[in-house]
Amino acid sequence: MKAFIQRAKSGKVRINGQVFGEIQSGYVILLGVGHDDNEKDAELLAEKTANLRIFSNQEGKFDYSLLEVKGQALVVSQFTLMADLKKGRRPDFTKAAQPSLAEKLYLYFVQCLKNKGIEVKTGKFGSEMEVEIINHGPVTIMLDTENSE
Repeated sequence: MKAFIQRAKSGKVRINGQVFGEIQSGYVILLGVGHDDNEKDAELLAEKTANLRIFSNQEGKFDYSLLEVKGQALVVSQFTLMADLKKGRRPDFTKAAQPSLAEKLYLYFVQCLKNKGIEVKTGKFGSEMEVEIINHGPVTIMLDTENSE
């Protein structure tokens, strides 16, 4: 499971021109679910995401987590994060989970963040969306549960 985390001043998801999810200060998280992922991966990724210290203190050093700054999260499913580009020029998505598993783990990840006290907004799984992000920094971090403990 992969989370592409962007520290944001704001984020918004539109579907068919209508706002579906919107946050102010916090994270916009693009989430990719792999075919070997499970609930433990979602729990681990949610724990790391909630406690990732990429908000600056008064000296400008990364010192605070999303929990500590009481930020929000906008979580958007992004199966293309699972692309394999080792051969050729066309992405191979065989590492991506089937939609039923991906949706289940996406929703479970969202619930894990909510259980930690984070206000979470989402996109709509499987829909074509417009994602608007006002990056802060920019600060962008990729978390991956592959080979992690």
